[in-house]
Amino acid sequence: MPPKADADLFAQESAALAQAKAAHADPRADARAALADMIGHYERLMRESRRLIRRSDRAELDMNQMNRQLHELAQQLEYRATHDPLSGALNRAAVIDQASACLQQEDMALIVLDIDHFKWINDDFGHPAGDTVIKTVVSCLRKLLGSDAAVGRVGGEEFSVIWPTADAEEAREVAGHICDAIADQVFGAPINRQITASVGVSWNPRGTCFELAYSRADEALYAAKRAGRNCVKIHSQLPLPVTPPPAPSDASTPCH
Repeated sequence: MPPKADADLFAQESAALAQAKAAHADPRADARAALADMIGHYERLMRESRRLIRRSDRAELDMNQMNRQLHELAQQLEYRATHDPLSGALNRAAVIDQASACLQQEDMALIVLDIDHFKWINDDFGHPAGDTVIKTVVSCLRKLLGSDAAVGRVGGEEFSVIWPTADAEEAREVAGHICDAIADQVFGAPINRQITASVGVSWNPRGTCFELAYSRADEALYAAKRAGRNCVKIHSQLPLPVTPPPAPSDASTPCH
């Protein structure tokens, strides 16, 4: 059995058009009746066209709204994947990505800071106060550094600042400003004492891997803590580690 042909949506109109053509060609035909039939079908087509246009417009509006919602959702998902939910700073993964990309393009200082005695803040004033300190520190850093720096929270009370610069001395000055700004920051009740931070800096030429840049800055950070906290240490200015002398060989020890 041959397949059924698709239905002609305009079969009635096609028939009316053929009838009108025949009436036009035959002077004896009732042209008025054919014209009236054509008018009826034309009006129906106009009504259906308007209805389809309105439906198409509504569908386009719905599609545009859906696209906007999808775009907003994608932006929200990207933000959540790259930012710390408490402070709004970059999360650890985003810091690594941005710092690595920056180091491939230009010289960069990596500044790491740790809030001094943060556990005491939570113990003395409660965890909500500790959360307020974290958010205030991020706000302080953004206000101080502006859009030139990327600020990230890489641990509970540890933060990183990506500062592109070819000047190591500039990096030291920026770190000093950070240390002073946090020490001068008023955190409000119930916190009734000064909050400070220890700061470590590594300046890294273009092409340095992130792991090396971070390990240098982290080493400088711990040097700042050992120096009494609330200060800045630069990795390049740290004393070289003392290498212990090799142990004397013991001739009585058999070789294996």
